[in-house]
Amino acid sequence: MPSPRLCCHIAAHTSSSPARCWPVADSGRRMGPSQRRRGCRRRAFLAAPGEGPPSGTIPGWASEGPGASGKNRRVCHAAARLEMGSLWEEFNRLGTEMIVTKAGRRMFPTFQVKLSGLDPSADYVLLMDFVPLDDKRYRYAFHSSSWLVAGRADPAAPGRVHFHPDSPAKGAQWMRQIVSFDKLKLTNNLLDDNGHIILNSMHRYQPRFHVVLVDPRRDSERFAHENFKSFSFPETQFMAVTAYQNHRITQLKIASNPFAKGFRDGEPEPWCGGTLSPPRAAAQQKGRGAGGRAAPPLLPRGRGALAAVAPPGFPAPPFQPLAYPPGVYVGAKPRAGPYPLPPLRPAGFSSTTTAFGYGQQ
Repeated sequence: MPSPRLCCHIAAHTSSSPARCWPVADSGRRMGPSQRRRGCRRRAFLAAPGEGPPSGTIPGWASEGPGASGKNRRVCHAAARLEMGSLWEEFNRLGTEMIVTKAGRRMFPTFQVKLSGLDPSADYVLLMDFVPLDDKRYRYAFHSSSWLVAGRADPAAPGRVHFHPDSPAKGAQWMRQIVSFDKLKLTNNLLDDNGHIILNSMHRYQPRFHVVLVDPRRDSERFAHENFKSFSFPETQFMAVTAYQNHRITQLKIASNPFAKGFRDGEPEPWCGGTLSPPRAAAQQKGRGAGGRAAPPLLPRGRGALAAVAPPGFPAPPFQPLAYPPGVYVGAKPRAGPYPLPPLRPAGFSSTTTAFGYGQQ
């Protein structure tokens, strides 16, 4: 596992300001034909706010920031491709929101990447952290369906990193499969002791992904600044919230999240004919025993219940409210009341209320 000093190097050598990664040619030094064949020309730098890509960008791919030429040869060729890029783009167009709770909530879409360019025999540790995009706090304006600045940002939450549970592992293993951070959880609990990522609600964040080489040398801390490579995908920016503000984000998450099936199936389906309503038919089907005998039919309730179940051609008996002797009240067992009941209500009230009296409402 990387040392705490190496994690500090990662934080110090990667920008916490809004940044985008653009692949460019390394113009700082001349390269031979062998380096071009290995793809070393494809470098990157973290563009300052407002700067554009100096050359064509590969959608869904990101590379590392300044000083890529000084990286260890086992990490300098590493590249990462964001999985489910089209879904991330769809959320990003609406303004992605991620729920933060006291207990911690998983991200959706899940952060997943496909790695390439690693040394198959070297050990790597993969981790993530989150940096604020600006120093502002936001609020959602429902009348305009947009986010507005509400003031300066709250004090920064304690910085944490999330290590992939399979770390460390060989480069061949990381490149063989899609790397998924589905165990990562976001929380707004400043006293969290479960290792979740602590974020402030109503603040914007940029997830960052880091590939760290496990250096076997004893003095590896001297080379900590060159043993890692960081990746940032602008389409993964999001707003931390305690409840979804944009209803379109809610609808998109329900439609695309496989674990939201209960929300999609919650609406009643149309009922096509039959003598029983769908809930009652399902209840009677469930009530059939092992011998195939059906359970007794569900009877309707209410004052018109007897009329509803009366056979055709027979008049329904008149409704008769239950009556009890003056000295007896309704309980677990009929027994003498501890105190006399108050007088019955006037005739203007319903018969059920009149029958049970004031003390039985």
